Amino acid sequence: MLGRERRGSAAAGPTVEERVLEVTAAMQGTLSFKDPVNLRISGRFDGALETLGTLTIGERAQVSAQITGETIVIAGRVSGKIVAKRQLTLVPPAKVTADLWTPRLAVQDGAMLEGACHMSAATEAAPASPVLSVEEVAQYLELEPAAVRQWAAQGRIPATRDGAGWRFDKSRLDEWIASERARARE
Repeated sequence: MLGRERRGSAAAGPTVEERVLEVTAAMQGTLSFKDPVNLRISGRFDGALETLGTLTIGERAQVSAQITGETIVIAGRVSGKIVAKRQLTLVPPAKVTADLWTPRLAVQDGAMLEGACHMSAATEAAPASPVLSVEEVAQYLELEPAAVRQWAAQGRIPATRDGAGWRFDKSRLDEWIASERARARE
C-alpha cells in the first residue's frame, strides 16, 4: 500500500505530507528508494533493501536481507546484514541474527540480538557502497553517458577521476540525488 499521510495540527504548524509504503505480502528481490519514504514491512521479504527515511519491520514480519537505511526500527524476525546510517532500534519481540553497522543502537528489554555490532565510525566501517561506471550512472539517471561525463568534469555530480574515466560511489550519488530533489522543491 502506498499512500500519503498528513501530519501536523493547527497548533503545531503547517501540515506535512509524508510518503508511506507498507509491504504486507511476501516479496523477493531488491527494493531501492531514491526518495525518502517511510517503509513498513509487515510480511515476508527476502533480498536486498536500500531506503532513505525510516524503515520499520513489524512484529509479524520475517526478513532475510541485506538492509541499508537511515533510521531502522525492528520488531520482527530479521537475518542478514544491517547498515543503519543514523540509528537502529530493536523493540520486543524482535529477533535479529545479523551483523550490524550503526552509530546508535537501542535494544529494548525483550528484543534479542545475535551477531556482530560495529559502532565506532559505523558509517566508515560499513561495507563499501557499489562503485558505478559512467554507463551505469547514465542508465540510473536516465541520461546520455556524454552528459554524465560532462557533469563529472564540471563538478556538478559527485565523481572520482579514474585515469581517463570516472567512478561514482552509489551512496554519494543517492545523497546528491536526494539533495537536488529537495532543492528543486524549495
